[in-house]
Amino acid sequence: MGASAEYVEYIKELLGAFPELTTKKYFGGVAFRSSYFGTDIQFGVALGDVLYFVVDDETRPKYEEKNMTPFSYDKKDKVVIVKKWYTAPEELFDDEALMQAWAMEALEVAVRSK
Repeated sequence: MGASAEYVEYIKELLGAFPELTTKKYFGGVAFRSSYFGTDIQFGVALGDVLYFVVDDETRPKYEEKNMTPFSYDKKDKVVIVKKWYTAPEELFDDEALMQAWAMEALEVAVRSK
């Protein structure tokens, strides 16, 4: 489930102007974090070369309208769905400003949810 170094570097390039961006290993993937709002907090994660942003009840519909899916994993005899993390829309990967706007919204959600 790890993220390739190339994929992580690509995301970091897209988030190049993002304030106080740091990365950290996270369950075989990479967490994207920022301390922009005064506390170091995770707002995104790359797992298996898929980028997920943190969402809440307010922002989740925006992702669902674009048919984005929540993070899920298999556990013995069931699939666990984590509705806190949703895949980032494809159009973000073609537009640095749009990627940064969605990332900032995810960071704001993470701060509100803390």
